[in-house]
Amino acid sequence: MAKAADIGSKRLINLAPDAWVQWVTQCPEVVAKEILGSEFHWISRETDVLVKAYSATHGDFLVVNELQLRYTTQMPQRMRAYAALAQERYRLPTYPVLINILPPPSTLTIVNSYEQEFLGLRAIQDYRVINLWEIDAEIVFEQPLPSLLPFVPILRGGGEVSVVQRALQALRADEQLNELESLLAFFASFVLDTPLVEQIMRWDMAVLRESPWYHEIEQRGIQEGARRQLIRVLEQRFGEISHEAEIRLEGKNVEQLETLMDSAIAVSSLDEFVSILSI
Repeated sequence: MAKAADIGSKRLINLAPDAWVQWVTQCPEVVAKEILGSEFHWISRETDVLVKAYSATHGDFLVVNELQLRYTTQMPQRMRAYAALAQERYRLPTYPVLINILPPPSTLTIVNSYEQEFLGLRAIQDYRVINLWEIDAEIVFEQPLPSLLPFVPILRGGGEVSVVQRALQALRADEQLNELESLLAFFASFVLDTPLVEQIMRWDMAVLRESPWYHEIEQRGIQEGARRQLIRVLEQRFGEISHEAEIRLEGKNVEQLETLMDSAIAVSSLDEFVSILSI
């Protein structure tokens, strides 16, 4: 039986862990010592990667990596929980980093901290945010950062055919990187015509299905379709809905959206529906 391809976050970071932790921390003296287990019960996912790092200035610490396909309103709370659980488990200070792969909907604002106040008590967690669409594609080749090669098409300036072909050549030049070609093709399809992508590189669906982002794209497509249908029903019944209501629908899973669809049909006013969203 053929071995399943490994093109998830852990595999990508493990291609050049020193270069990765230096890039995300912006500290050139940092080195990666070990990629640790990141199974923390209910928040364990393939996109979470925990790296034990070291610098002469700061000693041992943890780089908490979350590679998120698209930012959601749940991410600040998730980063807070992940950083705290990692610190508790390994007894080391944490440096949390959120890497957003694709831009979120225009209704969402990306934040770099979690803040909550309840009964006079405050909970705060800062984390670094890296938006890949703001990163210059050239740094992938100059530093180099092989972990980012599959993402080149969606980086700033990376959507040109010539730049995608440079990334492709780099993958094909290294036997360890060959299996990442399908992931490169996947992200190239966001900026180039699919027939062109299929013409210049391999599009192996069997390999691509091993990617956590492929599954998330599939799920997001179903989720976004359900969200748009819900908004359409609300607009047909009550006219234009508020920006706040649209934001509250972001991040709802398909099951929640289906339940809200039942409510949208049953309620007698938009205010009544918004009050249900607040529950």
